[in-house]
Amino acid sequence: MKIADALTGFYAVLDRDDEELARTLLAAGARVLQLRIKADVPVGAGALVRIARACRRLCDEAGAALIVNDRIDVALAARADGVHLGQTDLSLRDARRVAGARLWIGISTHNLAQVTLARAGGADYVGFGPVFVTRTKKNPDPVQGLTGLRAAVAMAGDVPVVAIGGIAPENAPGVYATGAAAICAIGAVNDSADVMGNARRLHRNSGSYEDE
Repeated sequence: MKIADALTGFYAVLDRDDEELARTLLAAGARVLQLRIKADVPVGAGALVRIARACRRLCDEAGAALIVNDRIDVALAARADGVHLGQTDLSLRDARRVAGARLWIGISTHNLAQVTLARAGGADYVGFGPVFVTRTKKNPDPVQGLTGLRAAVAMAGDVPVVAIGGIAPENAPGVYATGAAAICAIGAVNDSADVMGNARRLHRNSGSYEDE
């Protein structure tokens, strides 16, 4: 799968060891599933590989890409398509040395300077945000708004941008209007009473988007 084919519409995140949730996110049409478990008690490498391999199987069945947050070792062990790194994780240069061309590398960015560095360093895509106020992170970076996101998309050029942070079905149309390739939403989907419905409404061509 080409990265441009994967990074379109809803970018799902599995934030817990829950195979049924993963199935639902993929059944809703997610083309990417990122494994990102941020628990109070750290999850060991063995458990992460087990979860990642289960996700690999589900992604293969759904025709979706699998990305692992932070852990290149887990991504390689599970035959993931990519790894996603934050600003305080392994550097992009070192990650590429380890992964070579085997993995896509996505980078979290929170301002235009970081977008510029990620693009220059050869990132396959960038996550940008928070676009709106988010409660998913305990210490979120400053809100960038749609204006900041639009500038990030322009700065990224041909590098796909995944918008993240406080995004819900009702504000998705404005996010797509900036040129963002995909939308990542965790709380508005995973913690909602209608996981399937909210995930579907975050796709670019959903009825929610067309009606706005």
